[in-house]
Amino acid sequence: MIRHLLSGADLDADTATEILDTAAEMATVAGREIKKLPALRGRTVVNLFYEDSTRTRISFEAAAKRLSADVINFSAKGSSVTKGESLKDTALTLQAMGADAVVVRHPASGAPHRLANWVDGSVVNAGDGTHEHPTQALLDAFTMRARLGRLAGLSVAVVGDVLHSRVARSNVLLLSTLGAKVTLVGPPTLIPVDIAGALAPGTDVSYDLDAVLPDVDVVMMLRVQRERMKDSYFPSAREYARRYGLDGPRMRRLPEHAIVMHPGPMNRGMEITPEVADSPRSTIVEQVTNGVSVRMAVLYLLLGGNNR
Repeated sequence: MIRHLLSGADLDADTATEILDTAAEMATVAGREIKKLPALRGRTVVNLFYEDSTRTRISFEAAAKRLSADVINFSAKGSSVTKGESLKDTALTLQAMGADAVVVRHPASGAPHRLANWVDGSVVNAGDGTHEHPTQALLDAFTMRARLGRLAGLSVAVVGDVLHSRVARSNVLLLSTLGAKVTLVGPPTLIPVDIAGALAPGTDVSYDLDAVLPDVDVVMMLRVQRERMKDSYFPSAREYARRYGLDGPRMRRLPEHAIVMHPGPMNRGMEITPEVADSPRSTIVEQVTNGVSVRMAVLYLLLGGNNR
């Protein structure tokens, strides 16, 4: 097992499959009356979040606690960061406190990679800037495998704001490694030039959502990250929804077995309508549930599994 999880590119097919298989075992814990394992008793996991987060932070906290680890939640707001403390100094403080793993979310792309050079424990990237979010890709892959029974040979459309999406980048890397075919779909202004070839050769790009839908097994809608947009990337929210939003008529163009995914949080009515988000095809709630199991697997394998 690897020491850190910083990128989808860190995972070869065997390692990724080991994580998914371990997550399937961890998922059985959720059905128990006492949802705890002693696997990481005595270990300390720090959630180091420089950006607001609900799902990811709570998911990592729940995962660590279910493995009996001690958890320290660090938020940049109300900390010495507001007084000018650098990431390195914060890292050295955590090191001095004996952190065995640091789960970090940071607005600067590459911050987890720097952190990994400063601490002795394992570092897990929980989202860095517009770069990557590898555990989200793992839970997405886990959800696809649970619903469709396989990953190899699947056709996956990742739709929307690819430019600002760390979820898209990690999914392209991981799903390609596991044998799925990924197509990036969105307006030309929100798909970086040559991103498909740069991430994984064989990845396609399309600017026509309607043309792609009849042939996919999975359609993954991305949140339009308006908070990161300093320029106008499309005429209006209404125009975006008309061209690239997934609504009822578009959903019915999908093959009968196809599923709909979204990493959350959703802009309901923009990239996805309530009818689709709440439909039986939607895996959005399952993704949240599966996120705890996948992050349990990651922490277990990094801290208590076969690398120790």
